[in-house]
Amino acid sequence: MSTQIWPIELAEANAFIRLHHRHHQPVQGHRFSIGLCDGAKLVGVVVVGRPVARNGGAPNRVVEVTRCCTDGTPMTCSRLYAAAARVAAALGYSRIQTYTLASESGISLKAAGWTDEGEAGGGQWTHTDGRPRRTDQPTEKKRRWAKDIGDHRLHLADKDARHLMKMFSGAEWKRRHLAEAAS
Repeated sequence: MSTQIWPIELAEANAFIRLHHRHHQPVQGHRFSIGLCDGAKLVGVVVVGRPVARNGGAPNRVVEVTRCCTDGTPMTCSRLYAAAARVAAALGYSRIQTYTLASESGISLKAAGWTDEGEAGGGQWTHTDGRPRRTDQPTEKKRRWAKDIGDHRLHLADKDARHLMKMFSGAEWKRRHLAEAAS
């Protein structure tokens, strides 16, 4: 298996999530999305956005993985979580975080070097205008996982960071992706 990480558009990530995610719907927005491809086949996606919770951190310093979804290919989640942290560091963020259901082990996050910060949120609540919470998503307790990336931030002078930023510019990625898909 020859897999490769690629930046992808939110629409492509959401289409994959719609087909494969066990318990969540597609997301509304993102800072960036990454796909893991095995040849021309997309086997997993990670969507990274601003912190969802009000007290989740400053949006200019903290990003949150709002979806990680695979087709079941082994080690895909770990690779996507690690890649998301590297990209967030290259973009200048100091922390990346995500939430899992309490019933999930978090083994992929552990493998990617993230820290379990304990129970955080979940359950039922109502909006400030009194509307009930959505019921199409799990309401069980959550666990917060995070990785401080400020000490490991890449600087734009760094050759790898420049390459990463160039990949995210779109034009080079599209050219490479189309060439690979054609072969």
